[in-house]
Amino acid sequence: MTGSTASQAAWRNWAGTASAVASEVRSPRDVAEVTAAVKSAGESGMSVRARGSGHSFTAVGAAHGMAIDLSRWTGVESADLDTGEVVVRSGTTLKTLNAELDRLGLAMANLGDIDAQTVSGAISTGTHGTGARLGGLATQVAALELVLADGSVVSCSESERPELFAAARIGLGALGVITTVTLRTEPAFVLAAQERPEPLDAVLATLDERCAANDHFEFYWFPYGRQALTKRNNRLPAGSVPEPMGRVRQFIEYEVMENALFGALCRLGRRVPGLVRPLNKLSASAVSAREYSDRSHRVFVTSRRVRFVESEYAVPREALAGVLAELRKRVPLLKDPVMFPVEVRVAAADDIWLSTAYGRDSAYLAIHQYLGMPYREYFDLFESIVGEVGGRPHWGKMHSLDADSLRARYPRFDDFLGVRAAVDPERRFQNPYTERVLGG
Repeated sequence: MTGSTASQAAWRNWAGTASAVASEVRSPRDVAEVTAAVKSAGESGMSVRARGSGHSFTAVGAAHGMAIDLSRWTGVESADLDTGEVVVRSGTTLKTLNAELDRLGLAMANLGDIDAQTVSGAISTGTHGTGARLGGLATQVAALELVLADGSVVSCSESERPELFAAARIGLGALGVITTVTLRTEPAFVLAAQERPEPLDAVLATLDERCAANDHFEFYWFPYGRQALTKRNNRLPAGSVPEPMGRVRQFIEYEVMENALFGALCRLGRRVPGLVRPLNKLSASAVSAREYSDRSHRVFVTSRRVRFVESEYAVPREALAGVLAELRKRVPLLKDPVMFPVEVRVAAADDIWLSTAYGRDSAYLAIHQYLGMPYREYFDLFESIVGEVGGRPHWGKMHSLDADSLRARYPRFDDFLGVRAAVDPERRFQNPYTERVLGG
């Protein structure tokens, strides 16, 4: 391990579902050092991968040859307050980015509910939020700068190397090392949040109306209950003053109820599986209604400290009702009970080649199981149900599909492989995960 300690070389993701030991770790402080690292890996015959924060549940971020740790390459390089375009270094976490944008009076149009990821990792794996008229994070990218396998530094956008841009916005780290991301942002805004339990049947019967009537709509369903927790986030007029949840209630709702108490119930369910169904119903019934408003990123992002494993698929919007009906019918028949809720979100169609929403308005179903509890039968059942409607797996969530299966679900799959063959003919950026999902 040249220039690396054993602790630096060892990598493990957040959920403990993937690990790797790198032969060498580089921590570049500028683009020149990224270029030098990629060239060095090529000269040594090593594969090379950029490391993010390890929040993917798959091994997409695993580096077995040279690992490029981008934690020293962070921050906002420039911001045009007139156009809203912001150039961000690729190792910047979404949490840091949100704080920097807020300081500049800017914000991302949409976010997921986790902010631990690096900006390059989040876009490369297809991270998304919810909103029927909005796309995932990658749709907010205006340009990218990458270091390719030969050490060249290239830029791409809709007008410059457009095919590379169409591929690299969700590129799985297989095309090069992203060094900067140019984002389209907008003036900072306040979101009004409404969260409340409602009967699942009522939610499903009016889902299209709810998605159309709200900027951001999603819901959670506990598999053994009849209630759903619905979440509506809507923009307030410019100049609105936030009215955030009080600190005491915020602590009780999020730290006590959603983390400490729910974590304790999960641990009990793991020890005594026979209690999972009543505990699941108890969790659903304990959800309370709440309304507040705050800066957008503070509403989008939620603290998640209870660890779990997750699989998520995007299905055509019109297929959602059928998929949920099958889950409601078949999950209660599983041998091993399910402790965590199912999360349902929506997104608009886009034109990014490996986007789960490519060419179709999509609904996302994310299933979870508490860490350490059996999940394989549940995840296999889920994959079989969504597979019937052409479901596409989130690249950062657990799934079993390979290149042959994925080719049938992505119309531009071979176009992506063509770009990869042109920019990385020796598969320098390949790892076992990309070898499975893209082919050798």
